[in-house]
Formats: sequence, structure tokens, C-alpha cells
Amino acid sequence: MTRIAAGMLLLAIGITWGAAVQAQNYPSRPIRLIVPFEPGGTSDLLGRLVGARLKDALGQSVIIDNRGGAGGTLGANLAAHALPDGYTLLVTHVGLAINETLYSKLGYNAARDLAPITRIGDTPNAVVVTAALPAQTLQDLVAMGRKTPGKLDYGSAGVGSAGHLAVALLEHVSGARYSHIPFKGGGPSMIATVGGQVHFAIPAFPTAVPHIKTGKIRMLAVTGTRRAPTMPEVPTVAEAGVPGSEFTIWFAAYAPSGTPKAIISRLNQAIVKSLETPEMREQLAKSGVDPESSTPEELAGYLRSEIAKWAKVIKASGIPIN
Repeated sequence: MTRIAAGMLLLAIGITWGAAVQAQNYPSRPIRLIVPFEPGGTSDLLGRLVGARLKDALGQSVIIDNRGGAGGTLGANLAAHALPDGYTLLVTHVGLAINETLYSKLGYNAARDLAPITRIGDTPNAVVVTAALPAQTLQDLVAMGRKTPGKLDYGSAGVGSAGHLAVALLEHVSGARYSHIPFKGGGPSMIATVGGQVHFAIPAFPTAVPHIKTGKIRMLAVTGTRRAPTMPEVPTVAEAGVPGSEFTIWFAAYAPSGTPKAIISRLNQAIVKSLETPEMREQLAKSGVDPESSTPEELAGYLRSEIAKWAKVIKASGIPIN
């Protein structure tokens, strides 16, 4: 064996040994958990729930770091370039996949620069219309969008938001066409829908439910693959006659790429175990989120499929690339 080869072997052994020791002693200090959105949203809620469970499981404080802006890309970029030592984590949602196409210059590649830990949960969106609109079913809404393209308008939290993409997917699948009215957030968009300033919207299910009781909007369908337990009378989009327009806002946990596998495995086990507890499941249910865990490998494959899916929808819909 040459000196160079021997040196490389010793270096490899040293790196492996160092990573093993690091994982064995992990964690020895507080963990930062980045949520790439402002406080108060579902991602923030899940980040805090996961952080509390990790604190109990790992015996170290978990500090929530809200880094909102640019559709979640600022916080994701920060996590992607953090030290891969297990002390910086990220809890984000489907926007991680959407943004790969929506933004031409991200500064990171989600599939390459982030190490998947586990999925956390899913929540569908809800197709809601103003009470004054005669559409009583999703098929009615689609028919109106086909007969008079662009006449009906819909609100969303902004260009490229989940609500915008949900309608873009509906248009892509059904052939209907509507006019987009972007607002500065999901709250203002929902208020505009309730007030009749726009004809309909497809917001996150937890956002829509409180407004149904006012009688000013109707829920025509949920975009998940199964009915919502809290409103079992509302059909899914497939049951309502528009299969292929399923839209699920999924949430997942990541670490920087290169984080030791032993640390990823420990984090995965801690989060998955917490999702199986009655207390955690109850807290998620109150927020309209269905717990959904995975292995790191399953999450990696799911992210790749979601990136491909939304690339087709964004390009077909003509949504501008930033």
C-alpha cells in the first residue's frame, strides 16, 4: 500500500470514527428548528409540536427559529447551508417541492442539499364558494369555468401559494379557466371569499372550516384522497367527479445534507414515535392534520415525485417563474 493510499484510508477511518462518536454523544446542546414561515401558521404549529416532543425524547431544548419570506425559500436556504451536525433542523411543507420550479435561483437544491428525516402529516385543501354563487357541486363549478372561461375569479394567498396551485391543478385536470386574484396572505384571501369579493377559493382545510358556520360560504369538496373526519358529509374531489385534482399540503422534517445517518435515524425514530401517541394525534386532529410518518428513504422518493408533479402544473398553467 502506498503512503497516499494509506493516508486516505486513515482519513476515511478517522471521519467514520468521528461521525460515530458525534452521533453517540448527540445531542449535547440545544437544537435549532427552522420554520420557514411566520408564526401562527400550520407549519409553525407543527414545528412547535415536533420541537416539544424532540425535547422530551432527546433531553435537549429545541429552539424554534421562524424565518419567513419568499414563499419559504429563505428558511429552507438557511437550513440547506447549515452545518450538517444535527443541530439545525427544518420543518416545512409542500412548498419545498413547488419552489424548485417556481424560483429559478434558489441557492439550494432541495433533493440534494437537504437530508430527509420523516413526513409529519397531511392536510387537504377545501373547495369553497360564496353563498351567492349558484354552484352547488364541484361539477357545477367546473362547468361554469368551462362555459365562461375567466369569468369567475378566485382568491389565494399570492402567486405560487398553495391555494393558487390548487386551482391551477383543478384547471389543468378539468379544462376550466378562472381569474386569479392574489392577496397578501391566506387570511385576507379567506375574508374576501366570505365577503363575496371573489367567487371561490381553495384554501387549507383548517383555514376554511371556521367560516363554514357563518353560512356565507359553502364547501363543495376536499382535495384529499379521503373525506375529512370532522366534515364527513363533504366529498373528495374524486368523489365529486374530478379525479386527478387531489391536492395535499404535506409537512416534513429535514436536516442539512451530510448529517450523519445515525443522527437522522435517531431523529426519525423520535418523531415517528411521537406521531403514534394519542396526545400528538389529538393535537394534530384539532388542527385538521392527519399524522403521516415515513422513513427517510420514502420521504426522499416522495419529494422527487412532488417536484416533478408540480413542475408540470406550473409550466402548464403559465404561472410566472421568479
